[in-house]
Amino acid sequence: MSFEVSNPIPTPSINPPDIVRCAYTELVVTDLERSRKFYVDVLGLHVTEEDENAIYLRSLEEFIHHNLVLRKGPVAAVAALAYRVRTPEDVDTAEAYYKELGCRTERRSDGFVKGIGDSVRVEDPLGFPYEFFYETEHVERLTQRYDLYSAGELVRLDHFNQVTPDVPRGRAYLEDLGFRVSEDIKDSDGVTYAAWMHRKQTVHDTALTGGDGPRMHHMAFATHEKHNIIQICDKMGALRISDRIERGPGRHGVSNAFYLYILDPDDHRIEIYTQDYYTGDPDNPTITWDVHDNQRRDWWGNPVVPSWYTEASLVLDLDGNPQPLTTRTETSEMAVTIGADGFSYTREPGEEKGFKVGSQL
Repeated sequence: MSFEVSNPIPTPSINPPDIVRCAYTELVVTDLERSRKFYVDVLGLHVTEEDENAIYLRSLEEFIHHNLVLRKGPVAAVAALAYRVRTPEDVDTAEAYYKELGCRTERRSDGFVKGIGDSVRVEDPLGFPYEFFYETEHVERLTQRYDLYSAGELVRLDHFNQVTPDVPRGRAYLEDLGFRVSEDIKDSDGVTYAAWMHRKQTVHDTALTGGDGPRMHHMAFATHEKHNIIQICDKMGALRISDRIERGPGRHGVSNAFYLYILDPDDHRIEIYTQDYYTGDPDNPTITWDVHDNQRRDWWGNPVVPSWYTEASLVLDLDGNPQPLTTRTETSEMAVTIGADGFSYTREPGEEKGFKVGSQL
């Protein structure tokens, strides 16, 4: 391992479960009807089923029961970040893997939510509520329902992004779990600020962002084209809710994707995302960005708003209580890249360093 890990998480003696992809998020929201208007009426996600306590939503290309569960509760938070595994036996493996790590686990043969069968939830070593499942109810895949296709259509769940104080520690744990690193952000002193990690053959299924955690930074849905994202901006403007656009639209340096960040009624952050790249080859190289490169977060060099670095969603333990936060002790990305004018920089004051683009440090 080429990076130093403090207080490393042990590697279990058994192989990890074979994770296929990120599959769904269970969000706790405080006003179910208000959230329904945002996710269904504004973003156009498709309702699989709903009742007075929960709404099950999916994207256009999905055939499993849902990609998002909105559950009514007293405190806005994340109840689960769920991964599909390759076989039913991988649920057994996940349970054994986390028990060996000493993590709290809970297994339900009928699932924790509608449409999902035998599954295990864990409080993972970073404090996140992970779920692993194979069994799921199949529903109509809407790929050819062009009568339902909207101008801003969300077609896939793409990734999660998790805030954690010690990125190298989390990275090593996720690599043991079978994730591979596509890109990361570091500085010349060796501090790691973020890492992007994948199981499916895209840039990431989850990312680790350095900060006080555990918290969820965002979940992301993909569109087919960048004009779908522009339409979402236009629609939000027409509805006079442009104040819920937090950042973008723009082009990322990391991942190369076109992006938009918006906030739901409970301030859960949602990214709309398109046009990243293939990572499936076994020797796919890791791209390392210098934290002082102002094109790493936005390829056009636009500033990152401070709230994007500081705000995130609480996550719940298996009892439904918010997990306490651990403070990041290393330098924050915002502190080292935001000047008094609010803009990132590529040149230190008084020095001509030129622009650095994505490459090895």
